[in-house]
Amino acid sequence: MAARINHLAISSTEYALEGKFYERIFGLRQNTIRGAGFAITVGDGYMGININPRSAGRQAGFDHYGIQVDDVEDTLERMRQKYPECRTLKRPSNRPFAGLSTHDPDGNLFDLSQSNMENRGGIYEDGEWDQPRTVSHFALRTMNPERVAQFYMDVFDLKLLNEPTADGYRNLSDGRITMVLMPWIIDDFADTGICRPGPDHIGFKVESVDAVKEELEFAARQNPYFRTMPVGVNPEGEARQKLMQKCPFGHFQFADPDGVLLDISE
Repeated sequence: MAARINHLAISSTEYALEGKFYERIFGLRQNTIRGAGFAITVGDGYMGININPRSAGRQAGFDHYGIQVDDVEDTLERMRQKYPECRTLKRPSNRPFAGLSTHDPDGNLFDLSQSNMENRGGIYEDGEWDQPRTVSHFALRTMNPERVAQFYMDVFDLKLLNEPTADGYRNLSDGRITMVLMPWIIDDFADTGICRPGPDHIGFKVESVDAVKEELEFAARQNPYFRTMPVGVNPEGEARQKLMQKCPFGHFQFADPDGVLLDISE
């Protein structure tokens, strides 16, 4: 079975600005999804990032992710056999990147699709291209990393990249994108604001961390709305940054203009 992590989703009141930011800093291509609340989609040729207008009752930030499979029915049967608590919900036809929404045993939401589903479109049907700056990983904070890791291995055949670390981290891959499972323990947030379990940050691989830093500074001078949110600017921020630095796949942590946590490496 071939499974591909094919999109990440952000909920934002500044969705148009967010799209321009990822286009400017990471070179992602952008297109507007008509009929989906005018959401913005950007992509690196393999992974798409859907930036959805935040509606009432929705939290802002990194919201969910999507997985594409060869056969949705086969995937659902695997889930029913071993994880009957994981339910599915058919998505409206105006979402060109997802057919169904479901969740893992810890409640992390993700979309499930296959390439010939009727409501796929935009960059998800444009074919692949190469570019120097690409999404490399994303991280989830979960209370049960072992069980959640087993779920993605059983249902999607994602490959386990490591044995449990001293902190209990588990890393899985579809062959290109890495899913980092970071244990969620309330004690870890003793010195900073408490964050709920769920999506934590998005990671990019770039040709030069220093070049990205320079472009972030230049972009902010040219357009103040492109100013990023530094993470470690006070004691609470430093504690939050230390938690991010435990992820083994990033080297420079910051947040986009709407506060979504990002981690880049060469």
